[in-house]
Amino acid sequence: MANPYAGEVTLVMDGQPHVLRLTLGALAELEAALGEDTLLALVERFEQGRFCARDVLALLVAGLRGGGWQGQAADLTRAEIAGGIHGAAQVAAQVLARAFTPPA
Repeated sequence: MANPYAGEVTLVMDGQPHVLRLTLGALAELEAALGEDTLLALVERFEQGRFCARDVLALLVAGLRGGGWQGQAADLTRAEIAGGIHGAAQVAAQVLARAFTPPA
């Protein structure tokens, strides 16, 4: 089960729950994958609704790896994600927001 106070989110992939967390290493991987100079630019894209499928995929992969997943991006592209594209985008936005929001 994901711990929101630790910045974690749950993604159900192929019927199995997986914990996502954006660790420092996962954030560095995310910056490299998306070619952004800053993560603030990515956060702004999500806040403004200007994200694309590549952003969602990169966020999910980075978050899954931060949560201990050993898969590759190609594995995720073949997986069935609960909620489909909408569910994937929601989880991606949640994990990004939780990485930069201090616990209440």
